[in-house]
Amino acid sequence: MKQLLNNSTYQIEVEGKARDLKINKAFCIGYSGRDKEKTWEHIKELAEIGVPEPEEVPALYPVAVSTLNQYESIEVVGDQTSGEAEIVLIFGDSPEEIYLSVGSDHTDRSLETVDINKSKQVCDKPFAKKAWKIDKVKDYWDQLVLSSEMMVDGKWEKYQENPISSIISLEEIKGFLQKKNVPLTNSIVFSGTVPLLDGFKYGEKFKTILFDPITNDSISTEYKIINIATGEEF
Repeated sequence: MKQLLNNSTYQIEVEGKARDLKINKAFCIGYSGRDKEKTWEHIKELAEIGVPEPEEVPALYPVAVSTLNQYESIEVVGDQTSGEAEIVLIFGDSPEEIYLSVGSDHTDRSLETVDINKSKQVCDKPFAKKAWKIDKVKDYWDQLVLSSEMMVDGKWEKYQENPISSIISLEEIKGFLQKKNVPLTNSIVFSGTVPLLDGFKYGEKFKTILFDPITNDSISTEYKIINIATGEEF
């Protein structure tokens, strides 16, 4: 369940121990593919269905801390919202205290064609209750695998799966955040996703997984999607 203390403190399990981490700012990085040519190809594809092109690549989208969610469900309006697996960086009380987790940049796809940032604001941003210290994985960063599954009509379907080498590198993420004056303390950043396997889908549950093939460890989070307008679970 969601652990919210003092309006900005979340509880994360790190190496088997619970840690209370203050989070005062939240951000999403969009269009963070490492292959810039493919990223722009994807942007052009989205433009054909009405999604505005970003002014720059990558793109930074501030989101409200109040949208952070560690519950097992989220509430949405409309039947065209979907999640995307994201690597999540959580910055502690100093720039050196960095944790890696996994989450979902759940987005209203119909509103995305009008205003990308607004489409992100109207949906919660789920993230896992577990994290790794960044120093434990940074030497083999590109081997980590990010995936997601979506439950559609009661059956789980693979939605995404790719090594995070398809996302800009850790150093490039940090450099981009510094360029954008993002505070590298007490912040959370949804830092990029991997390609969809078969286009956008809409379902009743969403699951994201970050897998470490070196230690055989993983971090995951799963949530129901509830339409508050109809009371339906998609």
